[in-house]
Amino acid sequence: MTQSAQRPETLSVTVEMPLVESARFAPGEIVRHRLFGFRGVIFDIDPVFANSEDWYQSIPEAMRPAKEQPFYHLLAENDDSSYIAYVSQQNLVADADGGPVDHPQIGEMFEGLADGRYRLRPRLRH
Repeated sequence: MTQSAQRPETLSVTVEMPLVESARFAPGEIVRHRLFGFRGVIFDIDPVFANSEDWYQSIPEAMRPAKEQPFYHLLAENDDSSYIAYVSQQNLVADADGGPVDHPQIGEMFEGLADGRYRLRPRLRH
């Protein structure tokens, strides 16, 4: 008696993935927040939201950005202080001033400002 081999049925599944935008900005670029006006230098990029859910929920719902877009880590400054900011791509625009950003960590991450953009230190490039 011979037994014929049975082939498993092929299952086709379509999964709809949300559209993820590509990053418009790069490390070293100086940007400005579209709503709040503070400036900053990009030092890292997450392709999609990668912060805590508590942080995300703390943003007023009417202003809460979509998670499926790049989020940028900035060495930021305003008139009162310097800080680290985490900002969605939809809330950033290129900074027209082109002048330096006054943040105490600039020298740790960047070599200098040239043509309106900071150069990452070689040890931080990947």
